[in-house]
Amino acid sequence: MGLFDAMLGRSKQRGPNLDDLFALPGASVTLELQAGLGPSGHAGVCWKPPVGEGTSDTLSQIESLLGLDDPAKSSLRTVVDDLGFTWLAIDAPGFDDQVARAHEISSTITDQGFGSQVLCCVFGLAKLDDTMPAGYLVYLSKRGSFYPFIPSGPEARDNEEELRLRSLLSPELPIEQDLTKWMALWGLPI
Repeated sequence: MGLFDAMLGRSKQRGPNLDDLFALPGASVTLELQAGLGPSGHAGVCWKPPVGEGTSDTLSQIESLLGLDDPAKSSLRTVVDDLGFTWLAIDAPGFDDQVARAHEISSTITDQGFGSQVLCCVFGLAKLDDTMPAGYLVYLSKRGSFYPFIPSGPEARDNEEELRLRSLLSPELPIEQDLTKWMALWGLPI
């Protein structure tokens, strides 16, 4: 921000920082102790790839980069949803592995010049005594913030639980303050 901007009262907004993803493993202690939730073993990165050769090159680079890891620990699959968005679905047991892979994927897409096409990273939550999804933590890539998404049935969500999780996690994660940005993500392929 320059002197002219300061004199006119303009300020720069904080841009998204992919490194904010690494706050999630630390917040997992709060999730476990205060909410009874842990990782479901599933996460994903959603993006809208442009048409062209660069997109297939980027996907090949991501698959080869993540293919170097032990397939017994994690796997990666590509799913195109009904709206035409591409999901890079990650199956890994803990938030540490999921966050590392989501960061690698998002960074690779950004390095290839498609960073504005990354919409969000989603991390599945499960009750500690179950592996069925109890909800999700969504990281909005363009805003650099998280929000909880807790479905309670087909096309219904548990707003009370989402707000409770917001208050629990806000000291540890950059939580999206604008509730209108808390999009419902129905039919997630993760």
